[in-house]
This record gives sequence, C-alpha cells and structure tokens, in this order.
Amino acid sequence: MSASPAGPGRPRDPEVDRRITQAALDVFGDLGWAGFAMETVARRAGIGKATLYLRWSSKEVLLTDALTAGLPRVGDVDTGTLHGDLVELATQMISLYAGPASRAALRLNLEAASITGIADHYAAMRRSQISAARDIIRRGISRGELPPATSVTLLLNTLAGGAMMHALTTPPDGRAELAARAGAHARELVGFLLHPVTT
Repeated sequence: MSASPAGPGRPRDPEVDRRITQAALDVFGDLGWAGFAMETVARRAGIGKATLYLRWSSKEVLLTDALTAGLPRVGDVDTGTLHGDLVELATQMISLYAGPASRAALRLNLEAASITGIADHYAAMRRSQISAARDIIRRGISRGELPPATSVTLLLNTLAGGAMMHALTTPPDGRAELAARAGAHARELVGFLLHPVTT
C-alpha cells in the first residue's frame, strides 16, 4: 500500500500492511461506504486505531490505497495471439470476482461514483482497463485473427459477462477453487466464444 512515508523508528511490517489491506476491502465489501470507518478497519485487522492514523490521514486515502494494492489488475496483455490475450484477460476477471476482494470489487461498481476521492480514481482505472481490452481485440483484427467487421464492444461485453457471471453464480464455498483454476475456466470460455466468431 502506498501510505504516507514512515518516519524514523521501526520499519513498517509488511504483514500488518497486508492485514490492513484485506480488512479495508472486507469492511468496504460488507458494509459499503456508509459503514466504512477507520475504527472498524482497525478492529477487523486486529490493530490499534492509532496505527492506521500513523499511515493514512483519512478513510478516503485508506480505501484508495487498499483498492490499489488489493484488487487484482485487469489490464493490457500481449501474448502474441488473440486467444492467449483473451484467456489472460478472462483469467484476470475471474480472479477478481471469485477471489478474496470480490465483494469489494462489486461494491465499487455500485458506489464508486458517489464517493468523494474515490470516484476520479475509479473512473481513471476503468478507462485504462477498457482501453487495454479494446486494444486486445483491435490487435486480433489487425493480425487477421478476427474478421474486420467484428464488433469490439460486443465481443468484450460477452467475454466480460461470461467471466463475471461464472464467478458470481459459483456457490461461495466453491469460489476459492474457481479462483485457483481461473486459467482453465478462462480457456474454456474463450474457446467457446471464439469458435463461432473465427469460423
């Protein structure tokens, strides 16, 4: 997490930072912004509230850093093939919505625009993700792996929807296994999706 630089004294404990990150994501995912408080995060992380305030000046900064550090990145990849790129993209999305930060990711989709200090950060992150995903499809078209008339938006919406729904419809007690096997599920999804498009 990119908190304020520590002053002189003992070095920062990475395990404490990890616990704070997960606690912040859990509290936000469970309670939303209305229930997100420094005291609640400190209690969930098993630390004193003063420890949080030594690192973060406000709950907005704490949540921004927790989201940056704790949410799996969904971004650009270039494996050299469209199939490889889409498998990696789908793997990232399944990992996001089936992994330990899934509730925070869903809550972010619902509430980000109304949270001061988070809205701009989230909007920039979404723009970057969408641009990277569209570049993957455009590269596939330029390499001749997809027909020139392929709809970039429809193809990406179908991939994203399939990855997200697969994660969300998996029972909670099966999501850890799904996250561990995200790559295998992503390959099945991409193979199913590309077959009618490329033939």
